[in-house]
Amino acid sequence: MAVNLATKYLPYVDEQFTAESKLSLITNQDFDWTGAKTVKVFKVNTSPMNDYDRSGTVKPMTRYGDVSNLGNSTEEFTITKDRSFTYSIDKMDRDETLNTLAGASSLARQNREVVIPEIDTYVINKIIDGAGTKAAAMDLTDKNIYGEVLKANEVLDEAMVPEYDRYLLVTPKIYTLIKKNQDFLMATNIAQEIKIKGVVAEIDGINVIKIPSNRVPKNFGFLLCHKVATVAPKKLEEFKIHQDPPGISRGSIGI
Repeated sequence: MAVNLATKYLPYVDEQFTAESKLSLITNQDFDWTGAKTVKVFKVNTSPMNDYDRSGTVKPMTRYGDVSNLGNSTEEFTITKDRSFTYSIDKMDRDETLNTLAGASSLARQNREVVIPEIDTYVINKIIDGAGTKAAAMDLTDKNIYGEVLKANEVLDEAMVPEYDRYLLVTPKIYTLIKKNQDFLMATNIAQEIKIKGVVAEIDGINVIKIPSNRVPKNFGFLLCHKVATVAPKKLEEFKIHQDPPGISRGSIGI
C-alpha cells in the first residue's frame, strides 16, 4: 500500500547575503539639491606673494605690489540619475504564501539586494572615472602592494589632501594580499562606530574598506580617496504603498 508523505512550507524566506553600503564613509552631502537639478559652486582665486617695497613714494599704495581684482570661477554639478522601481503584491498571492510576500519586508529586500548595490556601483565607478591620478595597469602581489599604496598616499600628500578621512577601497582578494605582506603595520583595533560602517583595518593612518568585486570595474586594484572629493546626493528618496489600487487585488509598491 502506498504512503503519501506530507509537504510543509514554513513562513520563512531564503534571503540572500548582501553587503551594506559604504558610501557614507567616502562621500559627502555638503551641497543641497533641494528644488534644483543643478548647482553651481564658486571657486575663488588667490593672490600671488610680492616683495614689499619700502621705498615706494610715488605710488605708496603699491608698496604691497600691483593691485588686481580677486577673481573667481564656477564648477557645475548636475544630478545624472533618476531611477525607480515598482511591483505589485496580489492579495491572494500574499495569503497563499504564508504572508512571505509582505510589503515592508519586500521593500527592505529590494533596497538591500537591488537599490544599494546599484547606487554603490555607480558612485564608485564615477569616483574612479574622475580620479585625478590613475596608475598604470599592473599585477598587484603580496610583495608590491605595500609600495603601491604608499605611492598613492604620496600623491594625496603632494596634493595637500587632509591626512584624516582617507579611505582605501579594496576587494577581498586585494585585502588578502595586504594581510600577507610583511611590511604592513596594520591596526585592526579601530573605533566601533566606523567599524560598524565597514572599516576593517587601518594602515599608516588610512582606513581600509573591503567591498565586493561586483561593485567595482573589472581588473580593479585599489582606490585611495578622501570623502571631501565626492558629493553623492540622494534627492526625493521616498516610497509609496497603494492599498487596493484599481485593477489589482492588494496593491503595489514603488519608489
